[in-house]
Amino acid sequence: MHVDAATLGAVGVIVVGLATATGAWIGKRGENRVTQSGTVLGGYSTLVDNLQEERDRVQQKLAENELALSAARAELDGERAGKTALLAQITELTTENARLHARIAELGGTPS
Repeated sequence: MHVDAATLGAVGVIVVGLATATGAWIGKRGENRVTQSGTVLGGYSTLVDNLQEERDRVQQKLAENELALSAARAELDGERAGKTALLAQITELTTENARLHARIAELGGTPS
């Protein structure tokens, strides 16, 4: 079988064209893979940043709540101390009134 130069040239052009197209296709796949990896890493970085910002906001809110809770407890303790003092005063006055009623009765009077 005898192949002339024109046919060999045409086959050569086709082979070179296919090789070039294959190389371009493989290169584009690699480029897409790199782009996709960059997008994934960029999205991950953004997600981590967002989570850290949210964590910082939650920690700040927790600190504010802890301060408010401490203030409320201090106020409650103050009110309890005030209540205890008032109960002691009521007991003291009730005891004093009973003593005065008894003294009035001893002196022949009628307590009002």
